[in-house]
Order: sequence, then structure tokens, then C-alpha cells
Amino acid sequence: MRSGDVARLLVAWASSTVALIVTGALVPGLSATSWWAYAAVAAVAGVVGLGLRPVLVEVSARVGWLAVLVMVLAGQALIMYVAIRTVPGIESSPWTALVATWVSAFVGTLISWATTAGTDDGLVTSLTRRASRRSEEVLDPDVDGVLFVQLDGVPFPVLQWAVQSGAVPHIRRLLASGEYEARPWTAQLPCTTPASQLGILHGTIDRIPAFRWYDRELGRVLVANKPADARVIEERASTGRGLLYDGGVSISNLFSGDAPRSLMTMSRVELKRGTTQTRRAFGWFLTSPSGFVRSFPRTLAEVVKERWQSRRQVKRDLDPRVHRGWDFAVLRALTNALLRDLNTALVAEEMRRGTRSIYVDYVDYDEIAHHAGLFRPESLAALDGLDRTLRDLARLAAVAPRRYRIVVLSDHGQSQGAVFADRYGETLADVCAGLMDEHVQSVDEAVEGLGRVDSMVGDIGTAGLSGTIATRAGAELGKAQRTPTAGETGEEPVVVLGSGNLGLVYLREPRRRTLEELDLAWPALVPGLARHPGVGFVAGLDVTGTPWAVGDEGRHNLATGEVFGVDPLAPYGDHAPRVLARAVLLAEAPDLYVNSTLDPVTHDVAAFEGLVGSHGGLGGWQDQGVLLAPADLMAGLPVSIEGADQLHRVLVGMLEASGQRTAETAQ
Repeated sequence: MRSGDVARLLVAWASSTVALIVTGALVPGLSATSWWAYAAVAAVAGVVGLGLRPVLVEVSARVGWLAVLVMVLAGQALIMYVAIRTVPGIESSPWTALVATWVSAFVGTLISWATTAGTDDGLVTSLTRRASRRSEEVLDPDVDGVLFVQLDGVPFPVLQWAVQSGAVPHIRRLLASGEYEARPWTAQLPCTTPASQLGILHGTIDRIPAFRWYDRELGRVLVANKPADARVIEERASTGRGLLYDGGVSISNLFSGDAPRSLMTMSRVELKRGTTQTRRAFGWFLTSPSGFVRSFPRTLAEVVKERWQSRRQVKRDLDPRVHRGWDFAVLRALTNALLRDLNTALVAEEMRRGTRSIYVDYVDYDEIAHHAGLFRPESLAALDGLDRTLRDLARLAAVAPRRYRIVVLSDHGQSQGAVFADRYGETLADVCAGLMDEHVQSVDEAVEGLGRVDSMVGDIGTAGLSGTIATRAGAELGKAQRTPTAGETGEEPVVVLGSGNLGLVYLREPRRRTLEELDLAWPALVPGLARHPGVGFVAGLDVTGTPWAVGDEGRHNLATGEVFGVDPLAPYGDHAPRVLARAVLLAEAPDLYVNSTLDPVTHDVAAFEGLVGSHGGLGGWQDQGVLLAPADLMAGLPVSIEGADQLHRVLVGMLEASGQRTAETAQ
């Protein structure tokens, strides 16, 4: 107990007292003879909570997430009711105690925010104290742990600008001190989270042609953020020696990296059985005054803020922009408040245990930039929040039983531009249907963020009644992400999918069609797409297996580098032929890749999904990822890093430099 701890306790006591006084004025049925009685209730509630919350946490961890929800609603009220009944001069009913608990929590959060400028100090202080009290001894304390923090979708140029402007003070201090170095890496095509995370965590980007695609082997569309599909993708790629195989843990990712334990990881989610550790950490988070009681009002406030900011975009007539409805407001609130704090609590728990390698994904910036834009105030505010999170993780690492090296990376960047359908009045599927005179199945709904909630619901779920509810919740999310089967859509022969500004055209056939076969069957298709003002190029294989990029005024042989006419890849950078050739040669690649145009002035692309910030194809900053790590770990890296599979080898080298991946440390 230090002087700072005493001061924080006094401030918390005073804030709770004021919150109860305000609550007494707002809630009928709650009254006190004096303000001292409210102060006594605040003190007793704090003491009762210290003893009762650990019991509630253990019960919820062993029973399931339904118990956690009941505990949140009833447990906090029970604590308050015990305090009210203990202190003389207070009148209240059990129902009033329940209402008073949440009104008091909301008022207390407002007071806390006003007195701390909205910082996350309360949560971090609680996590630090928890770690200090319960840190476990490790068998190999001389081996450094490595914490990989993925800042989903942050482009290197955006982070570079934020550092120069002072918008990310923690990262700026790390770089200015010389302790850390930052550099870009080039994401492969497709530059999506599934391809990048599979490459980073498992060392291969094979068999992933986009965020979702028609799988000829299975005869259906695979969507990477659906648990069953994520398992299929990982099983195809895993060798058992992924980035995290020797004692690591995966938190809030699509894939596990062969980690022995995975928390809220899509490929390991089983809706009828959760993990006790996740529920224990989640239970502590929900019952802690600095956890859910703080995060819940912040989550509600995030919804209000999103609705106001979306209307401000419309009022200012900002361009480009997309419609931002209530569904996105709720999704943003969950990812930008509740999920961020929960991820931090889980990472803190793993560092307390001394887990050697941890990989966690924070999706805040990516989700908001998709709907708001790369440099919009709400997106930059999310980046600032991630900077504070990195600072908090460094503080938590300081009390861990081993030294942790923190490596920061993004899985890809983002590009910006008006949606293809908004700009040209028709979707890519409409264009293909007109050129082919065929019925076309369109799959272009933006569903990336829904999977994050799905993984959280699934991992906290358990057997029995709570497992049934979790299953139903996951099923409802699945409906929003599910692709209709051929029978439900009249067995359309063509499937057109959008993955950012990368379009995929598949024939519902077991084998891939060549460019010559497409020209013979639908003579207008390839030239018609290439001529469209919203299309930069199309790509496919010829009868000899040679990959080609086809534009309106020229062709590029991706195997030899020969260009006939005007090079359609010239606007996209020197690396474009290499990454495109690699993608086109994938066995799972579509019959045709379609990439949108790139505006030479604004660098805008045109997403085939309803997103203003997008990634998946070529153009802009979507393939410019971030790598930020301690200077000694950055020494000796390749001049350029191209592809997540190469980045995987770099990260494995960092583990080895930290003392991991040896015969003595491998499990």
C-alpha cells in the first residue's frame, strides 16, 4: 500500500459518495438521513465487494456466461443492498438497490471521467494490483516473453503521420528514445486479415484468395470469420509449429498459431464449451468497479458518439462516406470499448502467468476506419486509444514474472474511396450479369466486424442452459454472415464476391476456367470489365497456365513481365506484378480477379463492399502494414518484407532472439 494507492482509494470513496447522493436525488425510494450515511454505504459497499466479488468470479467461471450476466445484474445490487441494510439511516428496497447500483455506477463513471480526463488508469491500476498479488512463478524467468500486439488495419503512413503530429504520444516517445524502431512491410494480395493472420501465425498464405471465396473443393462459399470456416482454413494450413506453438496463447484472433491455449479465437471457438480461464477473467472484469461498471457506460456513450458523428458527416456533406446505421453503432461500441478492455484484461492475466508468447488483435481502428475513413476524427481517436492501450500494456508488463518484449504490428493498411455501387449506380455483380447475360449470386455484405462478437460469445459459452443461449446468439450472428446456398438462390452459375476493392468472379464449377474459355463462352465479359471506368484491371490464367493482368488498353504477362500496350499495373506500384502473380496462381483463386481503379490525384479506390475504408486489393495504403519493435530485435531484418509468410519468419527470429524456440524452452 503506497501513498498513491491511499489517494486513489480516497478519491474512489469520495466519487462513490457523490454518486450515491446524486442517485438518491434521482431514484425514488432511496433516501438517507444525512450525506454521511451515503459515505458509509460507499465504504461498506467497497469492503463487501472485496470479499464477495472473488466468490462470484469463481462461480461464474465454473458455471458459465449466463451466471456472469446474472452476477452483473444481481451481484452488484446484492453488494449495494448489503451495504444499505448495514448502514443505519438509509432506506431502500431490493429493486431500488438494483436501480441505484447502475445509476450510481453511471454517475460515478462520469465523475471519474471528469477527474481523470477519460483515462484508463482505473482499469490498469486494478489489473496491476491483481497481477502483483497473484503473479505466478515461472520455471524459466531468464527467457524473455514476447507480446505481439496487432493494431488491425493501421496503415504505416497513417501511423507515421500520427507520430509526427504527436497524436500517439506513447509510440512517439518509444521512437524518439531510440528504444524502438518502426518500418513498413508490404502485405500480400489479398491484403486481408485472414491471409495476413494465417501468414503471420502459421507461415503460409496459400489457399486464401480473399476474405471470403467460393471453395471449389467444398462447393460453397467460405467466410474466414465464421468459426466452422476458420477451422477449415487453419486445418489446411497448420503444421503444428505455428508462431505460438511452444507455450503461447492466441487472444481475439481468427487463427491460433498452433497455440496450446486460445481465447476468443475464431478457429477454436466451440459454442457449447467455453474456457474456464476466459470466464474467470471475464467474471473479474464484469465485477470489478474499474472493469465492466466503467466500460458499460463507456460502451453506451460510444453508441451516442457514433450516432452524432455519423450525422455530422452527413451535415457537412463529407465525401467519400457511407451510411452508418444503428447496427454499426453497436458494433463500434463493443469493439472500441468493451472488447478492447476485455482483451487488455486477458493479456494482463497471461502476463501474470508468465506465458512466453502472446498474440492479441485490437480491431478498434480498422472497424471505425471502414465506415468513417482513414483520417476522420473518430478513426484517429481510436488510434489514440490504441496508443494508450500500448502504454497500459507496458505498465502491466513491468509487474510480470518475466521480462516482456512488446512487438507491435498491423496485418495490413487501408485505402479510401467512394463505394463502387454508389459511384457507378450498379454493383460488380450487376456489371457481370449484364455482360454475361446470366443470373449472378452477389456476396458483398460487409460482415468482418461481426465475427469479433461471435468469438467472444462463443468462447464464454459453456454446456447446459448458458451454452444453449450462446449457441443461439452465435447462430443469429451466423445468419447475418451466411452465404445463401445454390439451391436457395436458384443455383446461379456465377458467384461474384467483394473483398474491399478486390472482386472475385467464380463459376460454380469444380475446375477453373481459363481466359480463352471465358472469352469463348462470354465474349463481352473480360473486355467489358476492363473497359468499365471503375475497374483498373482484371486478372486470370490463360490456357498454358500463364497469369495475365488485362486492362482497357494493354496486357501484362505476370510470368515474364512483358507488357503489350499500356501497362494496367503501372499505377499500383513496382510490387504489383509480383503480388498479383502470386495470388492468381493460387489453386483457390477465382476465374477472374477484378481490381478497382486508383485515382491518381486522391489515391481513392472503389470498394465492392459498402465501406469507405477498405482493403483486399491493390491501390493506396491498404498493403502498407506496420512493424514496430525494440531496436535490438529489428537489427538485421531484410531490407524489405513482402508477404505475411516472410513476416512470420521475422517474428520467429524475434522469438529466438528472446531465448525462445530452443530445445530447453520448447514444449
